Amino acid sequence: MFEFLRRRRAAAEPVDAAAEARARAEEFWRRWDELLPEIAGALGDNAPERVENLVADALAAVHPDLTFSIEHGENAVYALVISSQADPELRPCTDAWMAAAPPADTLWEYHDSVPPVPDPTGVTVNLRGEKYPLEQVRVAAQVDEAEGLVDVAVYHPGFAGLDDNARRALTFLPLDATLGERLAADRLGRVETAETEPEGAVGLLELRELVRELDAR
Repeated sequence: MFEFLRRRRAAAEPVDAAAEARARAEEFWRRWDELLPEIAGALGDNAPERVENLVADALAAVHPDLTFSIEHGENAVYALVISSQADPELRPCTDAWMAAAPPADTLWEYHDSVPPVPDPTGVTVNLRGEKYPLEQVRVAAQVDEAEGLVDVAVYHPGFAGLDDNARRALTFLPLDATLGERLAADRLGRVETAETEPEGAVGLLELRELVRELDAR
């Protein structure tokens, strides 16, 4: 038995909305430049909470539904990551934000969506006080060549003991960890949970390879 959860679709972008998004993004980066000395001081003191509200207020001016985190960078010391939480209507905002971002350097890099985890099979998710290793996730994937999408049914043996909300979380977290928020939003079509392991299911790393191959075509 499968439970249909979501089909992600892109939204059209009005021209005036794009212009407004650019202006808001440029204002964010002006404010970011002003805040950098204070941010650097807070991070140096291992006290990022001192500047969280300042950065949140600046980002809310781009769009109030965007979220952010400051992480360890892949190629820089820090990474500023913003997220639309896969909402296609916010894509003009994140696109404009990234287009206006300063060049990455040794200290900062910037991401307009949550990047994938290098090896999602090594991740363990904590839900309701229980641990769920993502290496146990199995995914049935069907490519829709005409739409350029991959429909998936996600199975984890721990689904049976979870309520609906937690089951949805354990469905989408592995997908975003495997593909990253942007690729998941662009290339996943139907997303379903499976109560039993589907026939022909693959692991998360095999799913990543399949979706990346489709995206590269």
